[in-house]
Amino acid sequence: MTDPFSLFNQWFAEARASEINDSNAMTIATADASGQPSARMVLLKGHGPAGFVFYTNKQSRKAGDIAENPKAAILFHWKSLRRQIRIEGSLSPVSDTAADEYFATRSRDSQLGAWASEQSRPLDSRATFEARFEEMSDRFAGGDVPRPPHWSGYCLRPARFEFWQDRAHRLHERRAFVRDGDAWTEGLLYP
Repeated sequence: MTDPFSLFNQWFAEARASEINDSNAMTIATADASGQPSARMVLLKGHGPAGFVFYTNKQSRKAGDIAENPKAAILFHWKSLRRQIRIEGSLSPVSDTAADEYFATRSRDSQLGAWASEQSRPLDSRATFEARFEEMSDRFAGGDVPRPPHWSGYCLRPARFEFWQDRAHRLHERRAFVRDGDAWTEGLLYP
């Protein structure tokens, strides 16, 4: 039986070699307390047996969904490889130390943008956002940009994986892994 994390690592390495842009792009689907779903693209910023990590504004719609319902699904689709991986599980916040360490690696403009953006909230004009960005640029001129208190990350701990490989005549191959305690059970699914 194959470990789903090892298989993910193999496929992800192949995607990093073949995908021109953002091989780490993934769709994350969340749902609020009423069950209303929402999906958007984010970037995978870390992964391993503990889970899959991404970062966001904690005042965003996705963070609100996560606060109300900490379960989500992520999807990687690599068209050039004709593959996709679906992963479902529970979300938990990353540590402040991990968020600080990752934030420090971001470009200065991305750091300033995290301060300037009121992500997911209505914006009257692009000029307003650009003015806020300039205000943050002035505020932090000549120094490091600290991580805003409203910006952090989440880790999805997988309960289920599905590896999908395109095959001729739509006779695709689907392999599913389901967490069973600390182990995984593996099986095939009809296409």
